[in-house]
Amino acid sequence: MATTALAPREDLHAKVRHQIPAIEWPVFAADIEAIKALKKRRNAVILAHNYQTPEIFHCVADIVGDSLALARQATEVDADVIVLAGVHFMAETAKLLNPRKTVLIPDPAAGCSLAESITPEDVRQLRRRHPGVPIVTYVNTSAAVKAESDICCTSGNARAVIESLGVSRVIMIPDEYLAKNVAAETGVEIITWAGHCEVHERFGVEEVAELREDYPGVVILAHPECPPEVVRAADFSGSTAAISRYVADKRPERLALLTECSMSDNIAIQYPGLEFIRPCNLCPHMKRITLGKIRRALETMQHEVMIDPLTAARARRSVERMLAVR
Repeated sequence: MATTALAPREDLHAKVRHQIPAIEWPVFAADIEAIKALKKRRNAVILAHNYQTPEIFHCVADIVGDSLALARQATEVDADVIVLAGVHFMAETAKLLNPRKTVLIPDPAAGCSLAESITPEDVRQLRRRHPGVPIVTYVNTSAAVKAESDICCTSGNARAVIESLGVSRVIMIPDEYLAKNVAAETGVEIITWAGHCEVHERFGVEEVAELREDYPGVVILAHPECPPEVVRAADFSGSTAAISRYVADKRPERLALLTECSMSDNIAIQYPGLEFIRPCNLCPHMKRITLGKIRRALETMQHEVMIDPLTAARARRSVERMLAVR
């Protein structure tokens, strides 16, 4: 009976079999079946970031991508309920763009070191210290911080956002390394904040050198939240969406992704013929999201993301200004 019930999902296991052993699949399959049924009952969709594990990314998500893709597609969702398989600031962004929909985060403790590195008062102090200088805020921040900003950006559109302002000087918060990497591309003077991603700040140039020595011909792709010296030492740097496009277009035979571990897992499923060297770092916050928690979120309709209306109105303007930049 159990085997028959789970058979329709065997096609999903075929997709992720290199990441999920057959002995473990029945446990995942039970949650996947329940989530599929709950999505229909609740008229819900699941948005999953590229750092989610394969059983979420490939087996239950309806929309996947980086922060920019999720922000854009959140505006087009035709559902009553959005479950954000990612971290809390992403769920807040989905709520900002869908104020009348129910947005759920499976684990409200799924945070972000960047979001925690800056407060609304910090932004107000920066504005007082640098009057008239526009503030560009990375989406990896709370809605309250976005509300104090002029425009948001993601790692995928940071350069375009900054250049769209037509000024010679901006404040970019809170990721210091992303700001420095963008400054190197634009010629715009960027005032930075000392926030860092706990995943990407751990990569170093020594690791890049070791990869090249140990794996001849390896192509190294780095996320722009990595330190500038790491980005300079890599073969390519870009957002998770840009990294995915690079792999799709170039198909390097041997590659290493300097980013969160599940990114390599998810791309490897799409391109099984490529050799992935995995010098990755885990994001403890992303890994708080599991199939079981997604299932419980849909069963109990928890945990709903709520934002103060005045804060939401101001933060939404910053996000919408970002989405208007092409």
